[in-house]
Amino acid sequence: MSEALEQAVANELASLGYDLVECRRVGTRSRPVLDVRIDRQDLKPVTVDDCVRASRTLEARLEADALVGSERYVLEVSSPGVDRRLTRAADWQRFAGRRVSVKSAELGGRVEADLIGIDGPEGNETITVRDAAGVERRVALAQVAEARLAVHWK
Repeated sequence: MSEALEQAVANELASLGYDLVECRRVGTRSRPVLDVRIDRQDLKPVTVDDCVRASRTLEARLEADALVGSERYVLEVSSPGVDRRLTRAADWQRFAGRRVSVKSAELGGRVEADLIGIDGPEGNETITVRDAAGVERRVALAQVAEARLAVHWK
């Protein structure tokens, strides 16, 4: 995906009060799918109406500037979901205090723990998690292979 496309999507979403969580181009060359995941800047849950509003605004911008490169693209706008991936430092800050599932060799594989927080300079951040035994562990964000919010249904 082009940087210009992703930046245009992020800017349009920001003007509406949303953050771009993820933007992926999937599908085929002749029928591309632009998959956009959004969060609300006010930290409230994303609603269907939010997705509709974002979709209509993005569609107008994408078509006006021909940013997708195909007239036959599909635009999908959704929330990241309850088990959302944590990919950016801002995600780790936003969800401090929540339960996370983290995969990292430094943590011995996949662990589920409470996210204490993230600190350190940009590009060299370190996350701190607390396991079920109450032991706090720190790992460089760059060493995290995958992370998601943990979900437990009652």
